[in-house]
Amino acid sequence: MARAGGGVTDAGDAKEAVLGRIRAALAGAPSEVAVPRAYQRASGAERERLVHDFVERASDYRAAVHRLSESELRERVAAVCRDHSAARLAVPPDLPEAWLPEGVTGVRDHALTHLELANLDGVLTGCALAVAQTGTVVLDGGAHQGRRALTLLPDLHLCVVFERQIVGTVPEAVAALEGAARRPLTLISGPSATSDIELSRVEGVHGPRNLVLLLVRSAP
Repeated sequence: MARAGGGVTDAGDAKEAVLGRIRAALAGAPSEVAVPRAYQRASGAERERLVHDFVERASDYRAAVHRLSESELRERVAAVCRDHSAARLAVPPDLPEAWLPEGVTGVRDHALTHLELANLDGVLTGCALAVAQTGTVVLDGGAHQGRRALTLLPDLHLCVVFERQIVGTVPEAVAALEGAARRPLTLISGPSATSDIELSRVEGVHGPRNLVLLLVRSAP
């Protein structure tokens, strides 16, 4: 391209010029900046309080929350599937067989195409943890969760959350997920929704329209 003062430059020269100015502006700046950590980093709440807050806030986000024992999990999955006319669910390859009831087909995700995922009735997964403060469920691609596309394309997401997985605050969640920093994280606060179009709430634009949280009680 033509340079304003004459001569010719290219994109590479322009990039180096910009970076050179940034380096010059930063010369002499401190290498580290102290970040204040005076905000609340842990809730200190009892387990039952964390569970209560999580249920309340997840419900505020229009997620359906069912509290149950682990022995009731299969039956409740069957009931939710009946309510949503969901006979075929996408599931991660390592999902426990005990989570799937009779009459519901679990299609293991061994490289299902995006079209195949979208044409299934829903998806059943676990999660990495949940946050009481925000009613958020976090998936990091770990055990019983599968890859990211698995939970973004089907219209119904059934997510199993064990009470012991609930942490109080977002900083607690970040600390617990430190080992997952290099994996893609999915943070779910209610069904996918946007109000960008004429300020009207539209669900299902970026993910499932229906989120069902199956909250499994901790053993006494």
